[in-house]
Amino acid sequence: MKDKIINFFLDIYKEMKKVTWPKKKELIDSTKIVLITMVIFAVIVYVIDQGISKLLGLLF
Repeated sequence: MKDKIINFFLDIYKEMKKVTWPKKKELIDSTKIVLITMVIFAVIVYVIDQGISKLLGLLF
């Protein structure tokens, strides 16, 4: 059992060495894109929600 656990962590270590990590600039740019996209979708959902609320308010 001990050997299996050790081999598991050794395999993780080997795989992590193969990973291509993004550079700092790439990470910052990707984060900006995600945040901007989230804000845009939040505004769209808010506008749709307000429109549906007003529409239901008129009906009831």
